[in-house]
Amino acid sequence: MSGLVSVDEALRLLDRNGFTPPAERVALAEADGARLAEDVVALVSRPPLPVSAMDGYAVRLADVCQAGSQLDVIGEAPAGIPFTGEVGPGQAVRIFTGGVLPEGSDHIIIQEEARRDGQTVIFETGHDAPRYVRPAGLDFKKDAILLRAGTRLGAAELALAAAANHATVMVRRRLRVGLLANGNELRPPGSTLAAGEIINSNPVALSLLVQSWGGIPVDLGIAGDSEADIRAHIAEAEHIDLFLPVGGASVGDHDHMRGAFAREGFQPVFEKVAVKPGKPSWFSSRGAQRVMGLPGNPASALVCAHLFARPLITQTHGHQTRPAALTTDLPANGPREAFLRAAVAFGPEGRLSVTPAPNQDSSLISPFLSANGLVRRRPHAAAVQAGRPVDVVLIAPL
Repeated sequence: MSGLVSVDEALRLLDRNGFTPPAERVALAEADGARLAEDVVALVSRPPLPVSAMDGYAVRLADVCQAGSQLDVIGEAPAGIPFTGEVGPGQAVRIFTGGVLPEGSDHIIIQEEARRDGQTVIFETGHDAPRYVRPAGLDFKKDAILLRAGTRLGAAELALAAAANHATVMVRRRLRVGLLANGNELRPPGSTLAAGEIINSNPVALSLLVQSWGGIPVDLGIAGDSEADIRAHIAEAEHIDLFLPVGGASVGDHDHMRGAFAREGFQPVFEKVAVKPGKPSWFSSRGAQRVMGLPGNPASALVCAHLFARPLITQTHGHQTRPAALTTDLPANGPREAFLRAAVAFGPEGRLSVTPAPNQDSSLISPFLSANGLVRRRPHAAAVQAGRPVDVVLIAPL
């Protein structure tokens, strides 16, 4: 399929033509940001045995119901060194946080409530219910499914896998995402500019976004405004899973990006999207490789990266919208669906409010300093007054 498509149709086509990267087993230290290829099942219970939650004394509750109970201390149970005997009537074991609860005991009295006299411990208050015992499997039980396939791994998930006695996990190989800029006028940051030249800023932001989404960004450099130069860059990037070319996608005499990829065997899936900003966005495929073409203007490139590149890299379906109350009036929208850079915040009573940037020009980067969301405006949407709800897509945490 080719030609102009709606945003929803573009997302459906991306979903239909998405990736299933091969699985690989990696050490936990190498798995941050990766997605699980199979469920993580607990190999042990946590804790594997009942343990003390506090420093104190392991006793039988029946022995300490009355104030002034006096028990004989028959041993101790530090963490990792269980007491091998059994607590009988009138006996107690000195225990420490994490220590295994001795056989026969069912209650912990914290050390602040105990008075020690040689091998005797005295408890001034009575107790009527067992406390400070963490039962076996309190966190999770052996053979429980802790993490489902597809979960993206972070600190909490990897800690859970480690606690479940996994040294490695099966993950989907991270996508290698090639960033290819295009334009004779582009120069790297730090350059001395001649008349008509500009700084190539898009790869800096896109690289960080790709990394935050779990991909591996690869800078493929700057291709000049010729089909031959673009094709040379493509030919040298056989290891790339997803190309993110920026620019050269419109209808000008020097826009050769789509044609260059087509000459290299990439088949078009869609060629334009009815969206503002970002109409020149396009998508093609060749075997296991994909190319998500982005417009050259910075705002267009970043907005469309969030809309179209992110679902490909994260292997998710579309975008979740949330209602938020406008803080200012919005005029009626035109024939193309629009995504307005905006600041989303919690307002009164915990409800979301949203303030679109006053200038939505597609060349501007500065509105992203405060923008953590995009206001989604359907084609020909009517004007909306301040205080009324609109749909927002979050692009950064609140």
